[in-house]
Amino acid sequence: MSFEGKLALVTGGGRGIGRAIGLKLAAQGADIIVNFFRRRDAAEQTAKDIEALGVRAEVVRANVGDPAKIDEMFDMIGDKFGHLDILISNAASGVGRPVMDIDVKAWEWTMDINTRACLLCSQRAARLMEGRGGKIVSLSSLGSFLVWPTYAVVGVSKAALEALTRYLAVELAPRGICVNAVGASFVQTEALKFYFEEQLALGNLPITPAGRMVTTEDVANVVAFLCSEEAFMIRGQTIIVDGGFSIGSAAFSLGRKD
Repeated sequence: MSFEGKLALVTGGGRGIGRAIGLKLAAQGADIIVNFFRRRDAAEQTAKDIEALGVRAEVVRANVGDPAKIDEMFDMIGDKFGHLDILISNAASGVGRPVMDIDVKAWEWTMDINTRACLLCSQRAARLMEGRGGKIVSLSSLGSFLVWPTYAVVGVSKAALEALTRYLAVELAPRGICVNAVGASFVQTEALKFYFEEQLALGNLPITPAGRMVTTEDVANVVAFLCSEEAFMIRGQTIIVDGGFSIGSAAFSLGRKD
């Protein structure tokens, strides 16, 4: 795979999975726009690591939960670069509560960042991808179809994200834009610690049938493939990266020990 001459925007690109994706695309020749909201230090370090690979990196602060900030970010991209080839909708957030404790604020915050942001970013990105065969990949999770304690509103937002991915894939196909999603299992990131702190402390997170947990690099590898021409005929799909966890036997269910 080669992404030489391509420009990619990775939302939430300073840390975790977003960072790994940015580095993977950069290693294949893409210039990277690293979006962040809170941790400028992490985003700038990621940009330095990307530039060390011999490509260009740009750091952009924008809260993708705010439509006005999304517009500002894409206005900058349009003015400075004039085009975009790859959008990775990775930025995510959420409130860890049981479904009966979810209030309107928690619902709107999570849905705005995890789902609406992908819609608005995709709409703006599509204009900059015209005639360039663009790629859009969003990051989902197994919580879109598996039920986990305190993950309800995030899981619902990810299910909506996957539905949005299908609609975008069909409507943007005539413009030459491929749209897909990647659904990851438990990955060692700060988000995992937030939602599954108790299970981590007890050592109860399951080992996958593949024999280990998923890494950020595992996810980045699949995202990069979906951004390549080799994946041209994959449209509107959510590719699961979980080491077989979601199809494993009951022995691999969350919290169970042998």
